[in-house]
Amino acid sequence: MQLKSLEGCRLTIGSYPPFNYNASGGGGKATLLPSSNNNLLHISFSSETFSIPSLTSRTTKFLSLPLPPGLKIEMSMDKLEGTIDKNSGETLLRFDSKFYFSIGAILKFPELMVKTMLKTGKIKSKLHEGEGLALQKNGRAKLVGISIIPKTGNKILDTFLGLPNEALAELQCEIK
Repeated sequence: MQLKSLEGCRLTIGSYPPFNYNASGGGGKATLLPSSNNNLLHISFSSETFSIPSLTSRTTKFLSLPLPPGLKIEMSMDKLEGTIDKNSGETLLRFDSKFYFSIGAILKFPELMVKTMLKTGKIKSKLHEGEGLALQKNGRAKLVGISIIPKTGNKILDTFLGLPNEALAELQCEIK
C-alpha cells in the first residue's frame, strides 16, 4: 500500500491566511501490520523513506502569490501510522513531524514540532475547522488535522507565529 500526496493541500497557522501547497511527488510505501479485525488495515510508514516536498516559491502560494524566493519550509516526518477502515474508507493516522523554516542559507530557525491525528472526518477547534474525505474507490482521500504548535524558544519566530498556536493541515492524497 502506498500514499501519494497531491496538489490542493493547505497549511494554516493561527489566524494567518492559509498556505496553498502543491505536495505532488511526496509520499511513501506503508507496511501493513497484523490486525485481528479483517475490516481494519493497520499501516505504518517509515520515516526514512517517506518524503514530503518542501514549501518553496515553486510549490506554495500565500495570499495567491508564490512564496518569496529564498523562503523555505522543510518537513521531516517522525511518525505516520494508523488505520483505514476497508468498509467505510475512514482513515486515522498519527502524524508527528518537524518543520524547519529558513530564509536563504543564512537564517535558519528552530524546528516547529507538529503532532496531530490526520483523519477523514470533521475537526473543529477554537480557530479552525475542516472536513476530510473518506478514502474513495479511486484511492483519493482528504486528511485533516489540528495541532498545537509549541514555542520554539526563538523570540522572533515565537512572536511572529504567536506560539503556542493552533495549526490546521489539509492533505489531498491518494492511498492504493
